[in-house]
Amino acid sequence: MLSLLLPRTRAFASRRLLSSLAGAGGGSGGGAPRAGSVYAFGDNSHGAVGQPPPASDAYVPTPVPSLPPSVSAVAAGHYHSLAVSADGEVWSWGRNDEGQLGRGLHSPRNTWSNTEQVRGLENVQVRAVSASGVVSAAIGSDGSLWVWGRSKRGQLGLGKDIVEAAVPSRVEALASYDVSKVSFGWGHAMALTKDGKLFGWGYSENGRLGEMGQSTRAPSAEEYMGKTVDKYSSSMMEAVEKMVEDKIRSEDNMPIIWEPSLIHEASHHEVSDVSCGLDHSLIIFSDGVLLSGGDNTYGQLGRKPGLSKLLPVHMSYKPFSVSASVGHSLALCHTSTEGTSGVETGILSWGWNCSSQLGRPGQEDVPTLVNCLSEEKLVSVSAGRVHSVALTSKGEVWTWGSGRNGRLGLGSSIDEAEPCLVDTLEGVQVLQVAAAMDHNLLLVAE
Repeated sequence: MLSLLLPRTRAFASRRLLSSLAGAGGGSGGGAPRAGSVYAFGDNSHGAVGQPPPASDAYVPTPVPSLPPSVSAVAAGHYHSLAVSADGEVWSWGRNDEGQLGRGLHSPRNTWSNTEQVRGLENVQVRAVSASGVVSAAIGSDGSLWVWGRSKRGQLGLGKDIVEAAVPSRVEALASYDVSKVSFGWGHAMALTKDGKLFGWGYSENGRLGEMGQSTRAPSAEEYMGKTVDKYSSSMMEAVEKMVEDKIRSEDNMPIIWEPSLIHEASHHEVSDVSCGLDHSLIIFSDGVLLSGGDNTYGQLGRKPGLSKLLPVHMSYKPFSVSASVGHSLALCHTSTEGTSGVETGILSWGWNCSSQLGRPGQEDVPTLVNCLSEEKLVSVSAGRVHSVALTSKGEVWTWGSGRNGRLGLGSSIDEAEPCLVDTLEGVQVLQVAAAMDHNLLLVAE
């Protein structure tokens, strides 16, 4: 374990990529938002890392070219990326099959990896962005929510049977609310308002939107894959990809909530955070109670298979931030309020662990601490498809899970069973991390 806590030496992981930012220091928690530059690493097959073709995957954090000099926030869609400039402009790059880049459906494919400003938001001062596989969203400084892209699953939230928005369109159902965060799954979405109200829309099967969905029993991994399939076998990734494809096809007849509606289970509580995984949801109340609902094939709800509606998750610590992905879930929690260093934090992980994306051994369907980071003060955590990324108060980045396509930023394709420091970032301060399916974005202090 000691070796994993020390900086790694990798001959091919050049620090020259970040030399221009060397010397930035200090903590990243608290204070006013800061601006910086954007770096990316991981799978570049859709251009989401921002390197033009024929550039390959990025195995270490690599600067994203041609962005404004000061960026205030980033968001990683499944296969595309978004950035907000300090002036409130939105920039995009990556996959555009559904118009999620905000530059029209007919833009030349060979330009998708180029960073370009999203059209149609010129009169909106944007403060945050979010994205799914097929839809992008921006939150204005006035709390307005804008969406664009194409989704037959109702993710736009623009009204019945509206499946396409070629240009950013305001979600009028939320016009009287100050939206502070929006999170997207594959077919559903949730929006959190400044006063703690929670709205949901899109596909609602299996309780991912609570009572608006169908409270049905989700199949276990053994039932779906067959009892003879070893979930740690080399064929597991291919089998799971087939499962996701089958799920998408089966969603043609799923019930759709076409406009944002209050989540009933949260209507009498103040919500502090929310995260939508592929087809499950995590919700935190201000008192630290965590609800989970939706698919539970891999224990990502933090309980045994059964009813998939929104229910409380038993936890030993008080969570304050969550991140949900395809089959695993992560939560930042307070582990102690004593000591000279103030409140201590930790990461709870549970769910799918085929590539060690939980960062720990032990029972997978029970939220359990990632012990390797117990000495770090953590400020955010983000779950990718089969990898995980964490940011500390010192501005350091730790990654673990699948190393395929360089998605760990460690210079190789090796899987890591426990968190490893991304040492090519030594001497710089990272302000934000965002993990997508197979790539990652970093906002690095200027």
